[in-house]
Amino acid sequence: MSTTSLVVLSGFASSMALIAAIGAQNAFVLRQGIRGEHVLPVVAVCAVSDLVLIAAGIAGVGALIAAHPDVVTVTRYGGAAFLIGYGLFAARRAVKPGVLTPADAAPARLAAVLATCLALTFLNPHVYLDTVVLLGMLANEHQDSRWLFGVGAVTASAVWFAGLGFGATRVRHWFASPRTWRLLDAAIAAVMIALGVSLLMR
Repeated sequence: MSTTSLVVLSGFASSMALIAAIGAQNAFVLRQGIRGEHVLPVVAVCAVSDLVLIAAGIAGVGALIAAHPDVVTVTRYGGAAFLIGYGLFAARRAVKPGVLTPADAAPARLAAVLATCLALTFLNPHVYLDTVVLLGMLANEHQDSRWLFGVGAVTASAVWFAGLGFGATRVRHWFASPRTWRLLDAAIAAVMIALGVSLLMR
């Protein structure tokens, strides 16, 4: 395997290890995929957001953020408030679940869905610490090949979000009962609130 391929593969593996975990953004993409609602725009927004953040990290923004921790602190509190609020909405849905049918579940507006997706992405300080600072640092260890590392990292992001969003549509039939939606929303509520509280306790 060539050096170029190894650098790209390293970027792919590093990025996949960071994003393939239970988190606010992934939980949202999963829910949209199960609902079959605006899946392509949501996947595209997540992938493009990661592209921008990874490129920023490679370009040196990660070092700038690390040098100014106040920026991360402000984002941390704003993100915590948003995550807890979103978690409470998910908890309310768990108490009053709906059935996934065209008649019973009216789709949310695209603008509202994308606004939520962007908020879950950019109000989460872990995004900056992991994607910008950590991936930026790992990429710059490869010096002149750092952008090849970035190509691998961005590719991993696109593959992950496409697989998560479109793969979730294949299990959509499991969510035709209120009980299943209640369990999913309860899990999402627990994840969101736990993440929000963990940010406040840092």
